[in-house]
Amino acid sequence: MSGLTDAAPAARRRGARPKRPAGPMQRREARWGYFFISPWIIGFLLFSAVPIGASLVFSTLDFQLTDPGATSFAGTSNWERALADPDTWTSLAATFRFTVLFLPLSMVVALGLALLLNSKHLRATAFFRLLFYAPSMIPLVAGVLIWQQVLNPQTGWVNRIIGLTGVHATGTDGIRWFDNPVLVLFAFSFIGLWGIGKSMVVNLAGLQGIPTELYEAAEIDGAGWWRRLRSVTLPLLSPIIFFNLVIDSVAILQYFVVPWVLFGATGRPDGASRFLLVNFYQQAFVFGDMGYGAALAWIIFIVVAVLTGVLFGTSRYWVHYGTERS
Repeated sequence: MSGLTDAAPAARRRGARPKRPAGPMQRREARWGYFFISPWIIGFLLFSAVPIGASLVFSTLDFQLTDPGATSFAGTSNWERALADPDTWTSLAATFRFTVLFLPLSMVVALGLALLLNSKHLRATAFFRLLFYAPSMIPLVAGVLIWQQVLNPQTGWVNRIIGLTGVHATGTDGIRWFDNPVLVLFAFSFIGLWGIGKSMVVNLAGLQGIPTELYEAAEIDGAGWWRRLRSVTLPLLSPIIFFNLVIDSVAILQYFVVPWVLFGATGRPDGASRFLLVNFYQQAFVFGDMGYGAALAWIIFIVVAVLTGVLFGTSRYWVHYGTERS
């Protein structure tokens, strides 16, 4: 009892205020707040929470879409099968290889374009902003089909430009981007960079929110462009960089449309396009093994959750907010 009685005076000494009960106005505002967000809550429960819970139940069942009447309890056999399946590890390795290649490349290019468009020395910035953002508005499937022709080994203009430099021959000896397990990752990166406009706009908005007085003070102190970038721009832009890093990481781990449109479930070439979500879609909706597909979906969720947790856990060491106190 003495510990409980000493807690209140200690809290008062630390400046803590006792919690007051909510008044009638606060309760009324809270009810109206829940009323206005109720459509989102209902939508989340119906279209997100319930399917997530159902998929967890399905992962414990032997559930075939072609014969739902023969569904039976399978326990952890779907999880054990997923962890023992070589396709699971192949898809995980392919996803992480592409993540390691494309994630830093997309972050650097998006930030570089934002810095360029934020420059006071560049004219017609509105035109270039539209030019870089417009590809992200094109439907992804249409963009993939366009890039399939752009990277065609015989007629694609990328190979023709490379041939003009004398680095590689064109024609029948053109670079076969979609037949090499290494080059296909670069082809995916080209397609991804084409739609990088959204990340660029977010970075540009963050850059325009940095006070110009800080740059002026840095210039007075003799700081050059690189020093201003390191000491002013990147620290103040770190919350925006962190936001893009989390969103892009989650999106890349769920990479699906581009490899599926180009190669379907074949995994060509040599399993390089068999990403996590491609493997899940094949098992669940092509083969109809919904129980096993649900287990794969939860494995994807765990991978995404672990990576997101790591990013949030390490953010305290490099993300700086303008309102935080040392």
